[in-house]
Amino acid sequence: MKMRRKSREVRIGEVVIGGNRPIAIQSMTNTKTEDISATVAQILSLEKNGCDIIRCAVPNIDAAKAFSEIKKHIHIPLVADIHFDYKLAIAAVENGADKIRINPGNIGSNDRVQAVVDCCREHGVPIRVGVNSGSLEQELIEKHGGVTAEGLVTSALDKAALIESMGWDKLVISIKSSDVAMAIRAHELIAEQTDIPLHVGITEAGTVWKGSIKSAVGLGAILNQGIGDTIRVSLTGDPVKEVIVAKDILRSLGLREGGIEVVSCPTCGRTQIDLISLAEQVTEMVSRYDDKNIKVAVMGCVVNGPGEAREADIGIAGGKGEGLLIKHGEVVKKLPEDQLLAALESEISKM
Repeated sequence: MKMRRKSREVRIGEVVIGGNRPIAIQSMTNTKTEDISATVAQILSLEKNGCDIIRCAVPNIDAAKAFSEIKKHIHIPLVADIHFDYKLAIAAVENGADKIRINPGNIGSNDRVQAVVDCCREHGVPIRVGVNSGSLEQELIEKHGGVTAEGLVTSALDKAALIESMGWDKLVISIKSSDVAMAIRAHELIAEQTDIPLHVGITEAGTVWKGSIKSAVGLGAILNQGIGDTIRVSLTGDPVKEVIVAKDILRSLGLREGGIEVVSCPTCGRTQIDLISLAEQVTEMVSRYDDKNIKVAVMGCVVNGPGEAREADIGIAGGKGEGLLIKHGEVVKKLPEDQLLAALESEISKM
């Protein structure tokens, strides 16, 4: 991976992004924000699973006012997602939003954008300028012959320059597309033209399965070039899945420590254990140990398993009705098949 792109630091509540800070993981609630108990419960679940920053939709004044109460119960920065109504942006800030996400193009006149900027500056609240392929201005579409990476970058930089000209430079930029290749190209272009921190994601990526694949390809290609300061994996499903996938993407690139990596063999004709189910159970089990930084192997063959698991800190290899508990490639004990998972968890808890 290339050296991280140099970007300015921006504080969002107690989390700082940019510079050499760790890449922060974000998600977005799918509850009605004004339903405070449901929203708080979802945010706490996201926190537990490793979410660093959370965003909530603010479609009405009740949602904006809910921010003040929501903040009393959560422990991560709260971002207001604003569309069209500049008064909602101001209300969200006044009720404690740690950041707002706007597209100045749909806020209205420059006077309205200025009012939002003035409020954010007064409260020290950063602004994320969000542009995506579905909201690109018609003149840029015509200029570039369609929705393009170049158009996305131009739009985002123009909007960021507008806000900076209004007296506020605590900015984050997001340029998202559901087209993976376009998203990669857009981030490569913008990384060369500004030091504003970048919020990276593949928008409208899809269901958990397909969306995870698109996000892994797109975010992986972008992050591997040293580009990106905070990420969101956008999935149609439980937001907790977004956080889990984001963590796995960062860990696979060596950009996030902690948490247990599970490696498992793809199975073959020698497999005499329900390895698929066992691997899924192990993956679920280890999610409870986010404070540990180890590798766990789940192998389906007692013949090759110990050797294949040598690079793991601990692992299991199944056979017919029984299996092996392995540490660094060495067999520790032989166990009945139905005791393998419990034995593995017992050893992990001690590590």
